[in-house]
Amino acid sequence: MNDLQSPGQFTTRAVVATAAMRGDTAVSRPLSDEARLIANGLASGSISATLLTGSVRLFEFAAIIALALGIYAFHVVPVEGLDLWYAVPVLLGATLATILIQAADGYTVPSFRSHIRQIWRIWAAWALVFAIFAVVAFLTKTGAYFSRGFFVAWLLFGFAFFALFRMGLSAVVRGWTRNGRLERRAVIVGGGQPAADLIAALKAQPDNDIRICGIFDDRNDARSPQTVGGYPKVGTVGELVEFGRIARIDMLIVSLPITAENRLLQFLKQIWVLPVDVRLSAHSNKLRFRPRSYSYVGAVPFLDVFDKPIADWDSVVKRIFDIVCGTGLLVLFSPVMLLAALAIKLDTRGPVLFRQKRYGFNNEVIDVLKFRSMHHAMADPDARTVVTKGDPRVTRVGRFIRKTSIDELPQLINVIRGSLSLVGPRPHAVGAHTDSRLWNDVVDGYFARHRVKPGVTGWAQINGWRGEVDTPEKIRGRVEADLFYIENWSVLFDLYILALTPIRLFTSENAY
Repeated sequence: MNDLQSPGQFTTRAVVATAAMRGDTAVSRPLSDEARLIANGLASGSISATLLTGSVRLFEFAAIIALALGIYAFHVVPVEGLDLWYAVPVLLGATLATILIQAADGYTVPSFRSHIRQIWRIWAAWALVFAIFAVVAFLTKTGAYFSRGFFVAWLLFGFAFFALFRMGLSAVVRGWTRNGRLERRAVIVGGGQPAADLIAALKAQPDNDIRICGIFDDRNDARSPQTVGGYPKVGTVGELVEFGRIARIDMLIVSLPITAENRLLQFLKQIWVLPVDVRLSAHSNKLRFRPRSYSYVGAVPFLDVFDKPIADWDSVVKRIFDIVCGTGLLVLFSPVMLLAALAIKLDTRGPVLFRQKRYGFNNEVIDVLKFRSMHHAMADPDARTVVTKGDPRVTRVGRFIRKTSIDELPQLINVIRGSLSLVGPRPHAVGAHTDSRLWNDVVDGYFARHRVKPGVTGWAQINGWRGEVDTPEKIRGRVEADLFYIENWSVLFDLYILALTPIRLFTSENAY
């Protein structure tokens, strides 16, 4: 690699392909008692600073408008009646206040902690809004059209709101900071002197929000001591995968030089399946890229290798999309579901619904609901035997609901509960296999499809990868389509997949 190469070459597909050609294999090992204890202590999720600052910004914007509307309803309407022109200064005032508070660094986590020092800046920004109003009213000669009492009351109530709200916010944020919930939890991959130098550089940054939770390294010689920079070596890279599935880790930092290509690829091949940001420490590398190629913690540079997919506001948008659309679809298809339940009950004995253990987000095992399509005595909750064409275990009603995917409709309940998404990689049964081999043994990097929440339908299903999986090529095709979806997700992409799903259901020949 030379200094003209871009970090963008470190893509998921490139890393896996290169490592696979080299014959590297990812081996997940059980955790030691110490590592499991640390992981369990990190099982509760951290709070995203991006979501926190954005939520405060939206709340204050809405609160400013609510204050103005309240004052308008009680002070202006009884005297002047309804006047829609007041909407102009109300919306303009809320927008200006948000922009000016942002310019005063009022929407950062450090500002949330320091109430006394920041409240003066916020008050100054709020007062500047009304100074702008006064200048505009003077220059345009529109002051006589609006109530002065309205603006004075809005100004004073705004001062009180910011003082009280920011005081409460400061107390909450300081509590989250003490509990470590507002820090980005990170583990370092690779020990020794490079890791020690990285830790020292991070500690020297005044606004460092990274909390080092441990070090993972395969070496056990003098180059990788058990304690580096005051942090313990928790385990090997193979154990890191299991650690990352228990602990809520935000970032993996690889402290290896870029020139150590073989070892770097081995590490990335093992850890890319986790739903976390993967960063390559660049503070001690002699190679230098363009400044925009780096992300920074203070002055410490990192190369962005992988980003956690569908994170922060994207995850909020996707969850809202799931709740709204999932609820709508559940109501829309409720008559079909009632008829299917009645047909199942009349056709064969046994329960109407069937629960199956499947892999969910980050490899967690979840219960997925389906309409029962097999004879109750022949049910196969572990998916040990693949359903084939003419399978005698499938009932008469079961053949129809499997062909039309009506058996999948109860999964809309999973969507509303939050264990599934409407669109995503299909959740596979825990024991799913082909040719007596589990699918994670058939496809290298199989668990990377679990970096996002699984879905009722997905890109693989509308591209023909649906139904019986009797060859390794079929499961490889599914996984490749799932990874494409993860890397290219958008709300429009989800809508496109949902729109095509019913069309492809009736043209598929692979569902039995």
